[in-house]
Amino acid sequence: MEQNTGKMNLTELLDYQSNSVVSRVLLKKSTGTITVFAFDEGEGLSEHTAPFDAYVQILDGEAEIIISSKPVILKCGEMIIMPANEPHSVKAISRFKMLLVMIRS
Repeated sequence: MEQNTGKMNLTELLDYQSNSVVSRVLLKKSTGTITVFAFDEGEGLSEHTAPFDAYVQILDGEAEIIISSKPVILKCGEMIIMPANEPHSVKAISRFKMLLVMIRS
C-alpha cells in the first residue's frame, strides 16, 4: 500500500454510494490502521468484536453506535472509543462518514 504523506481532506476522500458502505485504508501498520468509511443512510455493520481498541470520529452526518448493548448517537465532530473485545455495531441514521483508528497492542 502506498502511503500518502500529502495534505488530505478526510470528508472528500470517499464519495457516498447508494445502498453501500465504502472504505479507504489510509495507513496500515502492525501497530494499527487508519480507515475512512462512508455509509449510505440505513446501512451499517452488524454486531461484532475486535481484539483492539478503536477510536471513531464522525466526519459528516449522524450514526448510531451500539457498544455492549448501549446505543450512542454521534453527530459530525463527535467521537467515541470502542474498547477491545466489546461487542459493537454501527448504523447510519443519515448518510455519514467516519474515521476509524484501530490501535493494536
